[in-house]
Amino acid sequence: MKKIILLFCGFLCLALGALGTVIPIFPTTPFVLIAAGCFSATPALYGRIYRIKFFREYLDAYKEGKPVRLVVRIASITILWAALIISMITAKVMAMYIVLPVVGFAVTIHLLTIGRKKKVILPEAETAE
Repeated sequence: MKKIILLFCGFLCLALGALGTVIPIFPTTPFVLIAAGCFSATPALYGRIYRIKFFREYLDAYKEGKPVRLVVRIASITILWAALIISMITAKVMAMYIVLPVVGFAVTIHLLTIGRKKKVILPEAETAE
């Protein structure tokens, strides 16, 4: 029974992750990672998902702590802002004019900085004179 529930959740998350490529409300990476976790109970199925280039890119980037390709990030940010602007125009609710840009800026910053290594500033060596 546990395996069936994990498979159901895995396929559901995988579908939501695939939707995330065209609908910015659904973030792709978390759903793909959750699906991979669910599928890890069935190694053969996890292997099949991993062989799909689209999903493998997200899984490898997460494992290695690297960001997804720049093209993917730019496309995600463009679609995100287009959807947010359309939502603000069509909703005509004052709260949306405040909340959606805040969410948009937070997601944009996250997408631009994810996987980047922090610079470590070492103290300068003292020179003996």
